[in-house]
Amino acid sequence: MITRRQFLVGSLAFGGLASSALGKKMNLASMPISEGYGALVTDPQKLLDLPKGFSYKVISRLGNAMSDGMHVPDRADGMGCLPVEGSTDKVALVRNHELHPKHLSAQPESIQKHASTLAYDNYANGVALPGGTTTMVYNLNTQKVEREFISLVGTVRNCSGGITPWGTWLTCEESVDRPHGPNGDVVNKDHGYIFEVPASADSLIEAKPLKAMGRFNHEAACVDPKTGIVYLTEDRGDSLLYRFVPKEYGNLAAGGQLEALVVKDKTQFDTRNWNGNAMPVATWFDVEWVALENPESPNDDLRVQGYDKGAALFARGEGIHWGEDELYFCCTNGGSKQLGQIMQLLPSKDGDSDKLQLFLESEDKNLYNFGDNLTVCPNGHLLVCEDQYTDIVDNHLRGVTPAGEVYNFARLHAQTELAGACFSPDGEILFVNVYSPAQTLAIRGPWRKA
Repeated sequence: MITRRQFLVGSLAFGGLASSALGKKMNLASMPISEGYGALVTDPQKLLDLPKGFSYKVISRLGNAMSDGMHVPDRADGMGCLPVEGSTDKVALVRNHELHPKHLSAQPESIQKHASTLAYDNYANGVALPGGTTTMVYNLNTQKVEREFISLVGTVRNCSGGITPWGTWLTCEESVDRPHGPNGDVVNKDHGYIFEVPASADSLIEAKPLKAMGRFNHEAACVDPKTGIVYLTEDRGDSLLYRFVPKEYGNLAAGGQLEALVVKDKTQFDTRNWNGNAMPVATWFDVEWVALENPESPNDDLRVQGYDKGAALFARGEGIHWGEDELYFCCTNGGSKQLGQIMQLLPSKDGDSDKLQLFLESEDKNLYNFGDNLTVCPNGHLLVCEDQYTDIVDNHLRGVTPAGEVYNFARLHAQTELAGACFSPDGEILFVNVYSPAQTLAIRGPWRKA
């Protein structure tokens, strides 16, 4: 099972609390399972069970008419919440839609007919590929969506991404489709890139790939606000952890260097623990970074190139989150039972003494099963979205207190996943997506009173 020590190590780090305790053995007997915010109350609408005192509101759903004349697409995945410049009561929610070209016929009619010169890629008839982002301008006071529109289109499988300190959302393609490869009869351009969507956008923007950040099966991104370095996960069973060191802070289009993580003195280190316990919980490893060449990778071989240079392997890197001077990322099927891991990386001030540790590895699918997107509550609790389609029907939002106590925060009734969890800047509202049929929820409650 997941030991309480494993949760304690991770949760202390997430909140930026008591970091001196990291990596130490704890007295497990004094760390009971927490009641969290209390027992979950059955939702009469049979959508999402929440603790007493919490409530949700559906603010957007598949097929809703948007302010640009289009309709909300399906497969809502990663999402970022950013303040709207010049406003104290409005936020921009930039939401990914993980749509492949084959999904077009199942989308609203307006999406099926959407043609634009601003799209990154189009079908032969000029219709834009359906992947991309929608943006909602949400009023925190009135609790209403004031505007909703397609903000980027023509991409493939926009899975997750990350917000930046300069007010943009990085949306990532989880695809390496090519015109002359798989699905080459549909796509007309190479895919597998990151695109940047400003929170200030008020309509569809031109989709410009940030090619220097690598062409691979992207999942998510987070940014060190001090250095502007972007850390990137890859959704593959033999994935790497990447970082992009930009030439200019806040100007990713100016280029930079893509690198992969290497565990010092442990060439080609396997963190997945599929064949033994190579990476014990709560053990720190010194790491460094190796430069990668030809980031556009026409043969989709960046992870092979990195591994040949000594890079460490991870099991399906997915959600990633920047905390206080550290970052955390989920490895969805890592661990001896392939139920999931969470890693912590401590970047150093000099860039030469970064450290990595495994601080959660699940051996019990009833406690933690395929963690994906993750975020941090206003009180420092960790909140993880599960993404599993196994014999356990329901996906949960799992909470962890700063004292290492584990609890369920929410239970989803539908056989789909929760994704894109993110908080409003004031910490009063949790926004989260129901993947399909797509819905976006705003959850309010006593976040600081667990």
